[in-house]
Amino acid sequence: MSLNKENILLVDDDVHILELLQRHLKSLNYHTYKAISVKEAIEILKDKSIDLLITDLKMPGVDGLELVKYVSDHFPDIPKLVVTGYPSIDGALEAMKSGVMDYLTKPFTKEELKIAVSKSLQFNSKKQKIKEQKTQPTSISYGELIGNSEAIKKVTEVIERVKNNKATVFITGESGTGKELVARSIHYMGQFARAPFIAVNCGAIPENLLEAELFGYTKGAFTGANENRNGFFQAANNGTLFLDEIGNASMATQLRLLRVLQEKEVTRVGSQKVEKVDVRVIAATNIDLKDLIDKGKFREDLYYRLTVVQLDVPPLRERLEDVTLLTDKFLFKYGVEYKDRLMKISADALQVLERYSWPGNIRELENVIQRAVIMCDKQVEIKDLPEHLKYQIDFPKQDGLLTLKEVEKNHILKVLAATDNNKSQAAKILQIDRKTLSEKIK
Repeated sequence: MSLNKENILLVDDDVHILELLQRHLKSLNYHTYKAISVKEAIEILKDKSIDLLITDLKMPGVDGLELVKYVSDHFPDIPKLVVTGYPSIDGALEAMKSGVMDYLTKPFTKEELKIAVSKSLQFNSKKQKIKEQKTQPTSISYGELIGNSEAIKKVTEVIERVKNNKATVFITGESGTGKELVARSIHYMGQFARAPFIAVNCGAIPENLLEAELFGYTKGAFTGANENRNGFFQAANNGTLFLDEIGNASMATQLRLLRVLQEKEVTRVGSQKVEKVDVRVIAATNIDLKDLIDKGKFREDLYYRLTVVQLDVPPLRERLEDVTLLTDKFLFKYGVEYKDRLMKISADALQVLERYSWPGNIRELENVIQRAVIMCDKQVEIKDLPEHLKYQIDFPKQDGLLTLKEVEKNHILKVLAATDNNKSQAAKILQIDRKTLSEKIK
């Protein structure tokens, strides 16, 4: 009788249970692989084509639930069946939430196993035919900001207060949180939207050129100054100047900035003539300026001039409910750019995105979606996402710290699993007699 095409991976630290499962499944014409630990199971999953995972929950070191979560992210098409001798409502609920198809309690009959395996494989087959697509909600935006979380609502509330006046605004937040988008929203949502908005990255301009770029210069002011030239302040007159990474400005530039904020006037490099300007300044940084003040690298009086209104942009991990909306925005952007059509994302893949902590914030999310759109076919699936976003198992670092008895036990179990529990063959490999092996197994 020929075997079915399905390959089933069995995971249990009890060799006798593995042998029982294998015997039952072979009689049902399934091909099986065996593993006595989660680490060994993962190696098999990487090397073999597996159609169903059957695992125990309670195992030493890393338990079966960790394996279920790992497989759900890294091998989402493999259905999972849990077999355990320690049933509990909490354990069953957590297993089901992690994507387990069915839950069998030891001891079980061959018929119960047959029904559970058949049900799991059939359910997965239907799932492949009608892959669920996540319906994206209507995008909720404010200016260039997108989100509906309480964290982003607090930001928009402050913007509403400052958008129609020219008070200096100081924006703080981690790299990639969208500080420039907040600055643009302040400008373009208010009554000065028709005036210029100029964004300057102070960290990208060499220190010796920043003054000239900000305030302008006269012909002959320095080598290469062949004409009179306006600076960013003159270009932003009557509008908004956004100074990103303000902490990189030199002490000399900081002194000039202080005068602009106090007197509303600038002096070009190489000139004595004062020019009046009417500019709203919005500054931003991802570093602690108070720390720079303590180190003597930032002027305290300038700090207080810049922080008339302070606005903190929350990191993405504090507004994970906005991940779906942001994902929708980037799917539209890169779907049109790369595929010339609207793109969707599977519910499983979106769940991975909503669970991740996003240390690189919105910029990291955009990069992930951009890559996923390029790599996917019809829609973004879990397989199109980077590995580091998926569930990772933190295996205990016990190498070299196990007792001799534990090392011996683990090795005997591996040999028994490799020989399909053939004790004579296992004893030969271990170079001990069969009676000694039987005693050790007991």
